[in-house]
Amino acid sequence: MNTRRAFIAGNWKMHKTVSEARDYFGAFLPSVRNIVDRDIVLAPPFTALTAMAEMIRGSNVMLSAQNVFYEENGAYTGEVSASMLKELGCAYVIVGHSERRQYFHETDETVNKKIMISLKHGLGVIVCIGELLSEREAGRTYEVLERQITTGLKDINNEGLVIAYEPVWAIGTGRTATPEQAQEAHEHIRTRLREFYGKSADRLRILYGGSVTPENIDSLMACPDVDGALVGGASRKPESFEMIVKFKGG
Repeated sequence: MNTRRAFIAGNWKMHKTVSEARDYFGAFLPSVRNIVDRDIVLAPPFTALTAMAEMIRGSNVMLSAQNVFYEENGAYTGEVSASMLKELGCAYVIVGHSERRQYFHETDETVNKKIMISLKHGLGVIVCIGELLSEREAGRTYEVLERQITTGLKDINNEGLVIAYEPVWAIGTGRTATPEQAQEAHEHIRTRLREFYGKSADRLRILYGGSVTPENIDSLMACPDVDGALVGGASRKPESFEMIVKFKGG
């Protein structure tokens, strides 16, 4: 039986001004205030973090940043450090998202450094891994996951980690991995994590990400190794994210 606490995170990406974020939270927070059996996390843009930290204070919703830099401080124009995010009130940070890898040329090595600095400063880390469509069609899914896990998690303590499996071919495309495909990948990831962390890997939560909707969340969450979801587009409307947060079961 899966006794891991469910974890539902929404990633707004580059959407919503501060005023739009305030409107969202004003509608969303009352609708989920009585949910106590699962973790709820939202990742607005950097510009909205301060305002959102004020709004969620004392609530059951936690705040995540969408990215972090791997140095403590310095001449890194445009970057944001882990200590800055921690002071703002962030509980988590997303690291290694496929869009960061694709558009900003992040590597497994930089992902590793970002995880390390984030954990050092007491931030939980949502670590994204997943294969391209061409890699899946070539039968290389496990090979890609192996590389991302081995290099990305090198010398990393698993305390504070959440893994997000995001098949890149399903992100923003409307194509979702079937529950069977998701479970197969999640089971493989957990088996590999056991080699890293022993039995404590059974406590690590593995999220599914990739066109998650109110319509498919129940079937995904019914999979024994799917412990939650990292939600993109459907998290940008409070009513649809509320429906995902309130998935049946958990």
